[in-house]
Amino acid sequence: MTATRWPSPAKLNLFLYITGRRPDGYHNLQTLFQFLDYGDTVILAARRDGRIRLLTPVDGVPDEQNLIMRAARLLINEARRLGKAAPGADLAVEKCLPMGGGLGGGSSNAATTLVALNQLWGCGIDIERLAALGLELGADVPVFVRGHAAFAQGVGERLTPVNPPEKWYLVLHPGVSIPTPLIFQDPELVRNTPARSIETLMKCEFRNDCEVIARKRFREVDALLSWLLEYAPSRLTGTGACVFAEFDTESAARQVLKQAPEWTQGFVARGANLSALHKAISGQAGYW
Repeated sequence: MTATRWPSPAKLNLFLYITGRRPDGYHNLQTLFQFLDYGDTVILAARRDGRIRLLTPVDGVPDEQNLIMRAARLLINEARRLGKAAPGADLAVEKCLPMGGGLGGGSSNAATTLVALNQLWGCGIDIERLAALGLELGADVPVFVRGHAAFAQGVGERLTPVNPPEKWYLVLHPGVSIPTPLIFQDPELVRNTPARSIETLMKCEFRNDCEVIARKRFREVDALLSWLLEYAPSRLTGTGACVFAEFDTESAARQVLKQAPEWTQGFVARGANLSALHKAISGQAGYW
């Protein structure tokens, strides 16, 4: 059947603070998510036989562990529980976001799969339930499902919509992948940053508590941040490895990108408080 293309945007953590460690080993956070007008594309084609096929497998990742496949199977089970049709689908992803980069690529792919299949199959599942399903896949998935910039607390699942300035960003990747557990298991990670209101945090200089550990463990991250800070306010996104700097204009960001070290890769994108996926669904932009 005819394939449809769906945006799967990147995100930045404009700030990230660790406010405590929970008894279950997870960490309580305060972070500010904003989307970028840049990301992957998820391609879906409905089937009639109930099968789910992944046409773009990832080396070293069994299909049953792939977040996209897990998202599709979650939705099938939910649709069947509700007595809805779930005719199956072929799934594919055009990737441009790096793995382990802190841009939310895998979480965004999973969220786009949930939202798009819900539309494609006509399941009629509301956004609250989709976000709850997304949380079963990962703490970052619900913000992509909801599609609005948000102040996140808890493990990242308690979301309050916000509208930070939509700046231009230069995002650079240092050529390394950082597994999230490596950062959160480091004994030197700050875990006692005081919790503050979003109103207070928006008035403070933005920081990322994970940055010190990423710089300590990965010299490439340290070198790239040191270079980028010469040009603009810069920091790590998420647990890394990507770093970013904010600018008031696209041209200013592109001027710095031209001077980036040869060993790094990067792009320029604008912050977006409404994700490209939800713009597409609402008719503000055509489906990709």
